[in-house]
Amino acid sequence: MKEKNIKTYGFKTEIKQLLNIMIHSLYSNKEIFLRELISNSSDAIDKLRFNSISNPNLYKKIDKPLIKISIDDKKKILKIEDNGIGMTKEEVINNLGTIAKSGTKEFIESLNKKENKKNNMIGKFGVGFYSSFMVANKVSVYTKSALNEQEAIFWVSKGEGEYSIETTKKKNNGTEINLYLRPEELHFLNYNVIENIINKYSNHISIPIKMEIKDKKNKKKEWKKINKAKALWIINKNNISKENYIDFYKNKFNEIDEPLIWSHNFVEGKFEYINLIYIPSTLPRQIWNKDYKGELKLYVQRVFIMEDVKQFLPYYLRFIKGIIDSNDLPLNVSREILQNNNIIKNIRLSLTKRIINMIKKLSKDENKFKIFWNKFGLILKEGVVEDLINKKDIINLLRFSSSFNKDDSTKIISLKDYVSRMKTNQDKIYFITADNFKSAKNSPHLELFYKEKIEVLLLFDRIDEWVINNIIEFEGKKFQSISISDDSLEKLINKSKKIDKNEKNYFLNFLNRIKIILKNKVKDIKINYNIVDTNPVMIKTDINDISTQMSKLLKSVGQKSPKIKYILEINPNNKLIQKICKIKDDKIFKNWIEFLLNQALLIEQGYLNNPNKFIKIINKLLLIK
Repeated sequence: MKEKNIKTYGFKTEIKQLLNIMIHSLYSNKEIFLRELISNSSDAIDKLRFNSISNPNLYKKIDKPLIKISIDDKKKILKIEDNGIGMTKEEVINNLGTIAKSGTKEFIESLNKKENKKNNMIGKFGVGFYSSFMVANKVSVYTKSALNEQEAIFWVSKGEGEYSIETTKKKNNGTEINLYLRPEELHFLNYNVIENIINKYSNHISIPIKMEIKDKKNKKKEWKKINKAKALWIINKNNISKENYIDFYKNKFNEIDEPLIWSHNFVEGKFEYINLIYIPSTLPRQIWNKDYKGELKLYVQRVFIMEDVKQFLPYYLRFIKGIIDSNDLPLNVSREILQNNNIIKNIRLSLTKRIINMIKKLSKDENKFKIFWNKFGLILKEGVVEDLINKKDIINLLRFSSSFNKDDSTKIISLKDYVSRMKTNQDKIYFITADNFKSAKNSPHLELFYKEKIEVLLLFDRIDEWVINNIIEFEGKKFQSISISDDSLEKLINKSKKIDKNEKNYFLNFLNRIKIILKNKVKDIKINYNIVDTNPVMIKTDINDISTQMSKLLKSVGQKSPKIKYILEINPNNKLIQKICKIKDDKIFKNWIEFLLNQALLIEQGYLNNPNKFIKIINKLLLIK
């Protein structure tokens, strides 16, 4: 194969940055480049297998799937070759020239974070091919697509900002990568070093990996199989060590950290399949993308078919990583077939229940469950609405912050914990929703509950109120927002002051003056003797109206929200209120009332529709002598 008439292209800016990082590598563990290249070769063979299901002409090309590694001592070249699907010219440019979809920017940004400067981050960000430049000062690629036999492509780069491409000839489909090793990296030309790396990182690869070995006596070369070439999940779990499971997880899913827990099962009966399921300790990078498919991989008779969490698990378990291998499904299975397939429905039900039980088991380990909840709690909450079958179990797994917590946002309180601490005559579970922990913790609505030592759940995740509205009650106790008007609270409060008729009449006149000013701006105005002294007024929503947080949630997803008319509650014990009561000047009185209403709205909503008007009112009040 001759290299001539080559057309040169420039890498994009981010790729140049990436190559510079690889060439001047921050990584001491450079051997992972081989893991990444072998993983790419394995994926290429899996893709060819999958395409052959719908294209019988491709069967002959995967008769003997193989990854080959050879060494050229004279030219200082390490070669990795596969007989997978290969690439067309367009695919070469897209995959080796731009990698816009592979997370390059995130990878580069992650290097600025001290906690991420680890040796095996490369694969996690999908930039594995470029790890070649950690050990090579030149990389060439010969590739031929199994789907397009007309031409092969030659790609070459020294990692200095440019790459070159030309069409060439290649007998068989697949990809061959040649690494021209740097002088300081020549130890990777040692057969024992390469064999040890393969055994360390790629032993689970189900495709044979062979090395070209020189027989010193006969001076002949022969191909020696290095890996076990047996999928880990089909091995009896009694013969798999903890380290084997962890290594498989890290390599198969490009993870840095160990999983929190895993489950490996051979399911027999009407439908037979194997599942190896992991709960990770880190949040998948693209999990909040609408088109995120998850990392639950379907195999049929050891042939990779697809990965799509929507088919095999409810969406709220999309953080799960793992393998499903079925012998009952047809190799030519499609997404349409999966949607109406009884085997998939049974796998889905069984797998969901198994994962819920895994999370239950995890909840008994306080430290691990804390990691789990901080990473995946917000996603698991979706299950309260999405999964009616397992709803009760999910509710028991929920964790919340509480007004009884110390001054942090740690979510450690279960609903069972809350109920066990309720007051003797308390029949409701009290909660407050807010935009963030500080807003919830410092809400004026809480002051009475702090005073009376009544526990309140602090809810500040975006979907919390939606979730609570779908729980309704727990162990016979209904949920009650403390920002909603609630007469049942009266029996829990210690009343020390008796109100005489003269005082009631005095404040009744005060209310009438306020009602004239506010008119249609509020739903009702009340005197509330239970408000703690520090707050002059407070606003609440009527029990039949939408809450502030639910209104915000609807607006955030582009839906219309009904306009809220609040109930304004006056604290007659507050000194400012007592001062305003005595003001006879109608203009000054009006300014004070509008100030109090806007102040309460600002605290409740976090914003005002007309902040400029509010500032003007404050300025007028400041000028009063």
